Amino acid sequence: MAQKSLSNFILDNACLAAEQTLLDQRLFMVTGGQYQKLMDLLELPEQSNEGLRDLFSRKALWGTN
Repeated sequence: MAQKSLSNFILDNACLAAEQTLLDQRLFMVTGGQYQKLMDLLELPEQSNEGLRDLFSRKALWGTN
């Protein structure tokens, strides 16, 4: 805990634990059939999605002015 306040130490370790948890969720095990279904879905032509169009047209709250 050298040169850190207790609050900073706890915050740093909480962030490290959260990062590790998210990294552990990057690999998904599926069967061959499940994998093929995903590949088939990815090959379909794109479809219009009004909700996504609306979402991406908004300015992000954290964006620059």
